[in-house]
Amino acid sequence: MKPFRRVIPFALSLSLLPAAAMAEGMPQLDFKNPLTTSQVVWGTIIFVVLYILASRFALPKVGEVLEERATHIARDLETAQSSKVKADAGMAESAAATAKARSEAQAAINAALETAKAAAAAQAAEVNARLEKQLSDAETQIGLARSQAMSALREVATETAATVITRLTGIMPDQFRLDGAINAALAARGVG
Repeated sequence: MKPFRRVIPFALSLSLLPAAAMAEGMPQLDFKNPLTTSQVVWGTIIFVVLYILASRFALPKVGEVLEERATHIARDLETAQSSKVKADAGMAESAAATAKARSEAQAAINAALETAKAAAAAQAAEVNARLEKQLSDAETQIGLARSQAMSALREVATETAATVITRLTGIMPDQFRLDGAINAALAARGVG
């Protein structure tokens, strides 16, 4: 308890000093006061000690941390740059593979189109040949039917004309004259 008794009067005297200094003006600039002078001296000593401690112990550690951080950042930037180069190379490779696949697909499409065109042309040629044969057969049949009809027409015309003349006149016509008249009528109509 005795040390505490000595601190109380000292604290009271310190608490009265600012009041006295403030009565004269700004107490922190009152260098006539021994308390202000001692505060400036002790402040300077503490500053010098702190500066020496900081410059010898704290600041080198901070410098090391900053250097390590700068090295780490530079390493990360190099890694990022190399990764970017690899990614760009991968993108270029992917673009080349895509272009190659696209050209191969286009070539396959073109080949399929050519094959389909060739198959369609072959099928069309086959159908055309079959139609030409059917048309030729039909023309042949029509020609046969026409020639049969023409030969039958001459006969029918001769018989019909003979029957009509016989009924109208009651006399059988001359076969030679009848054939000449039918031939002339058929020739006039272009029937041979």
